[in-house]
Amino acid sequence: MATTSQIPLSEQARPYLVPMVPAVPTPLAETVAALHTITQLEGLTEDEYTWLATHGTERIGGEGALIFREGEPTAHLVFILQGEIHVRRRNSGPLALFIGRAGQMTGLLPFSRMKNYGGDGYTIGPAWVLDIHKDLFPAMLLAIPSMGQRCVSVLLDRVREVTRMEQQAEKLSSLGKLAANLAHELNNPASAAQRSAASLFGELREYGEQKYRLGKLCLSDEESERYRNWVTNARTRMAAYSPESVAPQSPLSGSDREDDLLRWLEAHNIPSPWKIAPSLAETRMPIQILDELVAAVRPEVLPAALATVAGSLRVERMAETVVDSTVRIFDLISAIKDYSYMDQAPIQDIDLAQSLDNTLSMFGSRLAHITVETDYDTTLPAISAYGSELNQVWTALIDNALDAMQGHGTLRLTTRLTGQMAYVEVWDTGPGIDPELRSRIFEPFFTTKAPGRGLGLGLDTAQRIVSKHSGFLTVESRPNATCFQVRIPLDRAQAY
Repeated sequence: MATTSQIPLSEQARPYLVPMVPAVPTPLAETVAALHTITQLEGLTEDEYTWLATHGTERIGGEGALIFREGEPTAHLVFILQGEIHVRRRNSGPLALFIGRAGQMTGLLPFSRMKNYGGDGYTIGPAWVLDIHKDLFPAMLLAIPSMGQRCVSVLLDRVREVTRMEQQAEKLSSLGKLAANLAHELNNPASAAQRSAASLFGELREYGEQKYRLGKLCLSDEESERYRNWVTNARTRMAAYSPESVAPQSPLSGSDREDDLLRWLEAHNIPSPWKIAPSLAETRMPIQILDELVAAVRPEVLPAALATVAGSLRVERMAETVVDSTVRIFDLISAIKDYSYMDQAPIQDIDLAQSLDNTLSMFGSRLAHITVETDYDTTLPAISAYGSELNQVWTALIDNALDAMQGHGTLRLTTRLTGQMAYVEVWDTGPGIDPELRSRIFEPFFTTKAPGRGLGLGLDTAQRIVSKHSGFLTVESRPNATCFQVRIPLDRAQAY
């Protein structure tokens, strides 16, 4: 074999070397011996090996040599005699789409419809390949009749392997998106619970200290009774301002209210008023009720009484935050279990509305500026389906809708009963699908997303899952209104 030392140093210094024909051809006997290592050629006669060796063109390259470029026309059947060739797409990260090793036959094969290379092919270590130009394919099939069957076998294996890798990459991409959404959704309540729990210890200590100070003041029975009645009345008044009964106050009005309370506290000589004012402002307690406390207790009791009430409110608010956050986390975990149909049989009776809502919860972090509208038919019965696979359909359709709207717009989900078919629509207000591309969107590996953001298998997978349920997946699109429609029979045996 020719050595890589024959490659000029100027070429070796480049980031990507260009493989070249060796200056001194490799002896025929060595080339034939190397062809004997090609697994797909086992059983050829010596004359047939010799035909390939004499009609092929050698190329050699060092580490990182660029054997072919993504998008270039394919023209050669390639026998890898030494080294490895890794094929990568330019915008899909470090994951290799295909790895060709020494002893394999690859490249353009007879009967293949391959027209362009699907990625850049780089050598790993010193490489030595033998090319057979496509113009020689008819002569090769005449000289070596078994090559037709051998090439078809390689084609079938390659299609299965590339499809498997693409599907695996699509699953990893979907899993990555799902994990990112869930991480964002879980992070908010988990962080809130952590912050509140960490602050709770200090607040409990402070609250205990204020209670102790209040106790040292030796309130009379009458004064204690007035104070307790005031606390009961204040809590009753605060309950009327629960979040369920009134609209949330704006940040500006909340700030103004806190300033008013701060001035009141300073006017009554309350120590550290900046600590008490925020707690009272959140409750929307009328300032008039504070005036009632002034009338109920002695002036020297007022600071401890107010500090005790404010401390109690802060502790309660932190405890509520911990409870609300853990409830939110529990709801998310329940949604994940429902989404994945964990610990359930593959086929279940599926409530389509619940299935869509479970999927929506996986996209919570992306719905901040999206208006979600739902119109579910309450008369639609449950359908028998593969629950986890059906959720993959909703995931693909909702993900595409959110990508199309780029974070702003309206997402509408509808279900209804049409004859013996369950009918689901996923609408979005994105720019719409180009009419010239509409017929191709369900093709495997076709995508309109930016390079590296999609593999073009989402809608293909969705269509295959819907077809598995004897259903149909169609699309209608115009500017600001794209609708994917899923029809699934209630009884698959009567689908037609």
